[in-house]
Amino acid sequence: MAVMSTPGRLPAQATGRGATGDPAFRRVALILATSVIIVVIAMLINMTWESRESLNQFGLGFLVGQVWDPVHLVFGALPFIYGTVITSLIALLLAGFVGLGTAIFLAEIAPGWIRTPLSFLVELLAAIPSVVYGVWGIFILGPFLKSNVVPGLKATLGGTPFFQGAFYGQSILTASLVLTIMVLPIVAAISRDVILTVPASQREAMIGLGATRWEVISRAVLPYARTGILGALILGLGRALGETMAVTMLIGNRGQITPSLLKAGDTLASVLANQFAEAQAGLQRSSLVELALILLVISLAVNAVARLLVARAGQAQGAGRI
Repeated sequence: MAVMSTPGRLPAQATGRGATGDPAFRRVALILATSVIIVVIAMLINMTWESRESLNQFGLGFLVGQVWDPVHLVFGALPFIYGTVITSLIALLLAGFVGLGTAIFLAEIAPGWIRTPLSFLVELLAAIPSVVYGVWGIFILGPFLKSNVVPGLKATLGGTPFFQGAFYGQSILTASLVLTIMVLPIVAAISRDVILTVPASQREAMIGLGATRWEVISRAVLPYARTGILGALILGLGRALGETMAVTMLIGNRGQITPSLLKAGDTLASVLANQFAEAQAGLQRSSLVELALILLVISLAVNAVARLLVARAGQAQGAGRI
């Protein structure tokens, strides 16, 4: 009689060493898996407790407050939330176009002799320390933007509120461009892997109907892989939201809400890096811990959504092969 088992699981052993080893292994694996959840829950509880003074003092008004004044003990998180969101969205928008184009080229167009080395170079971008990106942004990217890019932007788009004011190198624009480079390998690598899992039958059916390569990619490959690509974009967003060192070095560290990308700003991560070590015990430190709590909740939510989308894409692709 054939042994029936749940897909993805090994059949249970009724006799032999497996009868003793399997329950022990199962318990150890369960403990290790639940320990991750326990650590995250413990972090949330501990940070909520440490920020209780700020929570009691400001309540929900902390999220919309625009003043951060340690001298008068008035604290609001909105400028930092704004800086975090705007830099991350700009980086995601740019990295989405470049990363998806790179993934399509590597998976569908690139010849074999260039596909492997180019994939390695793209993934290598993720291994570069963020402080290196920060130094590169200060000494190379910032001056390049100031001399060659910003004058053209101000000449053509200076009438809009997005490119007004003086540009000194450290700005929302500079930080966003560096974040784009840091997010790019995540978006490109995951999107490439998702595209490669699209069944060959999808492509062959379109080719059989006389479709061109672009029609095959746009009408068969990308619609099939769209959920996984969206998951890659959200994972990239999670990386951009939590980036600290490079952003701290490049954004200018000025807590303000401004539509101009040429001006300085601040993010949740950068203000924590700048102020936590020197923060006075009491309301200031409690407010900084609340900023960290906000960043943790946002990061957990973004990554959870990304994982669900990637898992959904895998299930849809698996069903397509049956």
